[in-house]
Amino acid sequence: MQIDVQGRDGAAVVRLNGRLDLLSAPDVKGRLGQVVAQGDRRIVVDLNDVSFVDSSGLGALIGGLKAARQAGGDLRIARPAQQAQTILELTTLNRVLRPYATVEEALAGF
Repeated sequence: MQIDVQGRDGAAVVRLNGRLDLLSAPDVKGRLGQVVAQGDRRIVVDLNDVSFVDSSGLGALIGGLKAARQAGGDLRIARPAQQAQTILELTTLNRVLRPYATVEEALAGF
């Protein structure tokens, strides 16, 4: 899993590339926690290049959401691939982690 973080419009955009699964979830959760600890309370996670998400991956995203909200911010997801979109809908997590079609839309939603 490749994790790239860039500051943009007063928020952190976290781009993930690879599989968000049992092996990569701890790294993603830890990196999201670091972003919040460094002062970025508004986070957009770009899932465009994530080919697969499992329950561990969802847990990492929820962990990042919790950290951001405890710091007074929020976490949004952008551009989920079809498999990620389907898993969000099946688990009804799309109500909590509302997916945005673009990073720009997610940023504008703050």
